[in-house]
Amino acid sequence: MSTTATEQKHAVPHIPVRPEWLAQRAEAALEPGLPIIDAHHHLWEFPDKRYRTRDLLDDLASGHNIRATVFVECKTHYDTDAPVELASAGEMRFALAEAREAKALGATADVGAAFVGNADLLRGDAVGPVLDHLIEASEGRLRSIRNIAVWHADPDVRPSAATPPARLLLDPAFRAGVAQLAPRKLAFDAWLIHTQLPELCGLAEAASDTPIVLNHIGGPLALGRYRGQRDAVFAAWRDDIRRVAQYPNVHVKLGGFGMPLFGFGFEKTALPPDSASVADAIRPYVETCIDAFGAARCMFESNFPVDKGSFGYGIAWNAFKRVSAGLPDADRAALFHDTAARFYRITG
Repeated sequence: MSTTATEQKHAVPHIPVRPEWLAQRAEAALEPGLPIIDAHHHLWEFPDKRYRTRDLLDDLASGHNIRATVFVECKTHYDTDAPVELASAGEMRFALAEAREAKALGATADVGAAFVGNADLLRGDAVGPVLDHLIEASEGRLRSIRNIAVWHADPDVRPSAATPPARLLLDPAFRAGVAQLAPRKLAFDAWLIHTQLPELCGLAEAASDTPIVLNHIGGPLALGRYRGQRDAVFAAWRDDIRRVAQYPNVHVKLGGFGMPLFGFGFEKTALPPDSASVADAIRPYVETCIDAFGAARCMFESNFPVDKGSFGYGIAWNAFKRVSAGLPDADRAALFHDTAARFYRITG
């Protein structure tokens, strides 16, 4: 399958991956036996970038004990010959083929053990048959649906190339679509920014029977008007994260820290950052989420290859291990493996 012009326009403005730059920093894996489920990664092929199974396996060879991974939708390989509401089934078939290739190549990790797909939940009740079609196309690996909700009124604040309507999570039609998930044992992956966290509270209350996982800790912004306002943004984000955590059906993914919206600037240094530097930068955010949600509702994610513009795969997992050092063994097991296994129904 080739990537279409429609897919290209959805390409996110990520930090470019520079293999020569990344190669300047290598670390041995800390605690190499610790079981890990990578709760969020992509596989894609666009005109300007490619990250397929073989690329992922190269990253998995960093020495960490990656037992399984979760493929997350990224609008690649849509079926342009299908009705528009069913086009994303092409991405499920693509992810399934990639997972099979990983197995054929002898991967020790269960690549794509679970899929996060895309269906337009604004279709309301009518999205039900679409969800059934995606479950079939994924051969039962579909576990969650993601509709990117990232929106801000200021055009200078653009952390995502997605263009959803304002207040998507509050739309009655959207909530009717979300109501179709739980009967099919599907969850909802929420991707939004910190100014939208109150909207997530409303959705969590309205869809209390639906498991929800907040991607990338809810995107505390350092773009546009928020640049140079880290302390104020952190305080606002922290307060709303604590409110979100009051809803027991909501979980959170700890990652995405290599994206431009966080403003850490890892990619601007002559050498790639080491894991200690990354851990120091992300520690306040990770600790706030764990304190608010508890380890049983937190899961680490690589967000690769998006974060690969800022640091290597092994560096990311070493940073997560450093920032969680000192926690009880049961909490660390949850953060690295057990929460994702339970949320996405992954065995092994």
